[in-house]
Amino acid sequence: MRGEGRGTRDDGEKQGALPHSDSALPSSLAPRPSPLLSSLTIVVPTLNEAPGIVSFLQALQPLRERGVELILVDGGSRDGTVAAASPLADRVLSSPRGRALQMNAGAALAGGDVLLFLHADARLPGDAERLILDGLRETGGGWGRFDVRLSGCAPMLRIVEWMMNRRSRLTGIATGDQGLFVDHGLFDEVGGFPAIALMEDVALSATLKRHGRPLCLAQRVVASSRRWEKHGIWGTIALMWRLRLAYFLGAEPARLAEIYYGRGQ
Repeated sequence: MRGEGRGTRDDGEKQGALPHSDSALPSSLAPRPSPLLSSLTIVVPTLNEAPGIVSFLQALQPLRERGVELILVDGGSRDGTVAAASPLADRVLSSPRGRALQMNAGAALAGGDVLLFLHADARLPGDAERLILDGLRETGGGWGRFDVRLSGCAPMLRIVEWMMNRRSRLTGIATGDQGLFVDHGLFDEVGGFPAIALMEDVALSATLKRHGRPLCLAQRVVASSRRWEKHGIWGTIALMWRLRLAYFLGAEPARLAEIYYGRGQ
């Protein structure tokens, strides 16, 4: 377990408070050496997620009971997300808006040997921490992701998720929907997520590939299909491919974010 930034669940920590230093801890509570990659921190960026945040966090409580640290980083919600989430997370932090900035802020205070970045509308496999930690230890890898399943029932969504998973295996690029996880030390070494408005997951994956191929777990994260259902499956496919191609051709992420979020996603 990493020593820095690890908080206890009952220490009365206030939102955004800095962690205690190791030297200030009683000897009985001081972090002890543990095997490499033995602990996990989940970092969740949020913005106005109040309608679903409680059920999302309740599903993660069994992992917390097994020692997984849960950090939520809010980007300025005005709908009660922070108040609803606070009893169900180890830390609830505030950050400037933007997934990359929020996830980097959470990672800076995380105590886990491995970081898992998770969207607030996703559902993990029940044994996610074992799959991640055992998988990285056994393969010697530094990062990876899950396969994804979209939550809707439309048959076309099965094709979409198959394409997403297949493409990721071929290219070594992971997206946020797939629950990207990375060795904390490696994340720090590469500088975390680039501070861009969109495609931060793709950009980080491209950087991490230089240190090795991702561990592609066949177990699935269930991701919300709301954007596919709201805007139509074919229209969303076309949009995502257009944005991805534009990014690789050098388009400004800020402009791509305007297009993406302009559709209300």
